[in-house]
Amino acid sequence: MTPTEGIRAAGERAKAAAVELRKATTGTKNAALEAIAKGLEAHAQAIVLANRTDLERGRESGMDAGLLDRLALDETRIADIAAAVRFVAGLPDPVGDVVAGRTLANGMRLTQVRVPMGVIGMIYEARPNVTVDAAVLALKAGSAAILRGGSAAAESNRAIVDVMREAVAGAGLAADCIQSIDGFGREGAVELMRARGLVDLVIPRGGAGLIRTVVEQSTVPVIETGVGNCHIYVDATAKLDLAGPIVMNSKTQRVGVCNAAETLLVHELVADRFLPAILAELSAAGVALHGDARTRELAPDGVNVAEATEEDWATEYLALELAVRVVSDEEEALEHIRTYSTGHTEAIVAQDSSAIDAFVNGLDSAAIMVNASTRFTDGGQFGLGAEIGISTQKLHARGPMGLAEMTTTMWIARGDGHVRP
Repeated sequence: MTPTEGIRAAGERAKAAAVELRKATTGTKNAALEAIAKGLEAHAQAIVLANRTDLERGRESGMDAGLLDRLALDETRIADIAAAVRFVAGLPDPVGDVVAGRTLANGMRLTQVRVPMGVIGMIYEARPNVTVDAAVLALKAGSAAILRGGSAAAESNRAIVDVMREAVAGAGLAADCIQSIDGFGREGAVELMRARGLVDLVIPRGGAGLIRTVVEQSTVPVIETGVGNCHIYVDATAKLDLAGPIVMNSKTQRVGVCNAAETLLVHELVADRFLPAILAELSAAGVALHGDARTRELAPDGVNVAEATEEDWATEYLALELAVRVVSDEEEALEHIRTYSTGHTEAIVAQDSSAIDAFVNGLDSAAIMVNASTRFTDGGQFGLGAEIGISTQKLHARGPMGLAEMTTTMWIARGDGHVRP
């Protein structure tokens, strides 16, 4: 079967499954999610074994540490994924929610309600957890999912999808509401992007190159998710004992993720007191540092800070690397962020309310953190459950995309023989 034929067949199966899923009760969908969680736990060892094959292949091919971290699964991570599935099962079902409603002057009753999207295509790289996130969020929101997870996680994804399809079928839903098209390779991904009429939405999740390719080539509507060149600005009014842990957490808690900090900006009035200590702490944690001239002057003995280039300011490292700059005032910090930000997450550490307001109102990103780590831009941390991605665009959804963002709306007008004059 050619990729064109294969994706068309998958799309037709998904569309039929979505029709049935649209009718499913919340109880049935939650039972399927619980079955998925139990299946992941029961088959954790087999999934870890499959993942080990992917990791070995990744190391042999020179995959960087950040991507290997995203790819890696162990029994603890699988338990966390299962817990996230159960969290989604416990969330309110958005399908059928009334977004707006009113009675018109002519007596007609008008409501806008949330309804399933239909068939959602997901294209992502080296993230087997996304295989579960995408499938369970789509299922709870009443939509079928077609998954293209990439060759780097092929064995992991195959094992996970097999578990989920068996669980869903056992709960009385169509197994085809979850499908993988990894077997059709890159050509299959291209065909998925062009399956207009069968696929209602495509969501890319991965590096800048992947996202750009999908946005430029897809004829199916796309929600663009987050390349994260995230910044932290330490203001002159910052409590430095708060700033240090925020910087360390933002950069080092988990490096291969889109909400990790990539650039640190420090007001010149606190640079002498803050930078020597934080640069030493970052260096001791294995972070490679790139800085402007003032940052390099303030680096303590034994801490190497390379000269930052234009490329450094624009880079999403996804690794233990950080660009650092001293700025003369808040406006210089804002201008730097406006120039290099990808619109994901920016953070300010400050006590002065006017500085905080200027920062919040002066930037146009999906999330702003005030005296908090950039790592909080996350569906689970925001109470949305597992997320399908963090949207950095402005249409339909922005920021962490949970259940509500996986639906669309329908207008229902109820009359009593009304005709338009």
